[in-house]
Amino acid sequence: MMIEKMKDLVRKNQGVQRSFRFRGTRNQIDEFDGIITAMYPAIFIITLSDSQVRSFSYSDLLVDNLEILE
Repeated sequence: MMIEKMKDLVRKNQGVQRSFRFRGTRNQIDEFDGIITAMYPAIFIITLSDSQVRSFSYSDLLVDNLEILE
């Protein structure tokens, strides 16, 4: 299943400093650096460099709203 592939991708990048690109509403693009710190059944948590916390669903990766940049 595709969601399982997204969970595997998140699992591989958990605990590693990465750059992310989020495509929000009205074509706004937000780029930020952070670490995937926690995984839950429906969402995962990214802690940013300035200690802010953001949560995303695995479907955000599936529909390309969120990209994990290498």
